[in-house]
Amino acid sequence: MRKAQRTKIPGWRWRRNPLRRHSDVVEARIILATWTAAVIGGAAVGAVVAQTVDDAAQHDRAGRRPMAAVMVRTAPSATRDVAAGVTYDHVPAEVRWTDSGGTVRTDRTSVKAGTTAGSAVTVWTDGRGHLVSGPISSAEAAARVGLAGAGAGLVDGLLVLAAGRMVRLRIERRATDQWAVEWDRVGPQWGRKTS
Repeated sequence: MRKAQRTKIPGWRWRRNPLRRHSDVVEARIILATWTAAVIGGAAVGAVVAQTVDDAAQHDRAGRRPMAAVMVRTAPSATRDVAAGVTYDHVPAEVRWTDSGGTVRTDRTSVKAGTTAGSAVTVWTDGRGHLVSGPISSAEAAARVGLAGAGAGLVDGLLVLAAGRMVRLRIERRATDQWAVEWDRVGPQWGRKTS
């Protein structure tokens, strides 16, 4: 048995047609409004989220300060994860530095494996003098901003499209119910014989 072929006619909801129902026009307007809101709203939300993430990254980078530190003990040699087959060339080790207030501090941070005691290393501190990881690169910051903006815009657009689809389903259900009522009224007349 051959499958029935469905003919698609673009813009059929907008054309004048005696068979066109009011629900067809409403559905067409909802489709147009939904896609417009999804595209414009998604772009706006993406831009706002990207700007917010960029501001946060710049604030985070501005709050980190490099400090000269000295190794307290020689760092252990490189470690190898046998299961994964990966060699780690940075290991945790103890360092000492003097913060901007003149206080001598000691803490553990990641340094190159095998660094000897007394060697100078650069560490990064926050505004309170605590050790933090180094700032992210400009390329990594740009990638985070781009991904966050694109992701937020995509999610917003999909939510708007899903909401529009829910409204369309409700309109289609009402139109089908109305059609059933009209068919119940007209259908029995088709069964009468005329002579």
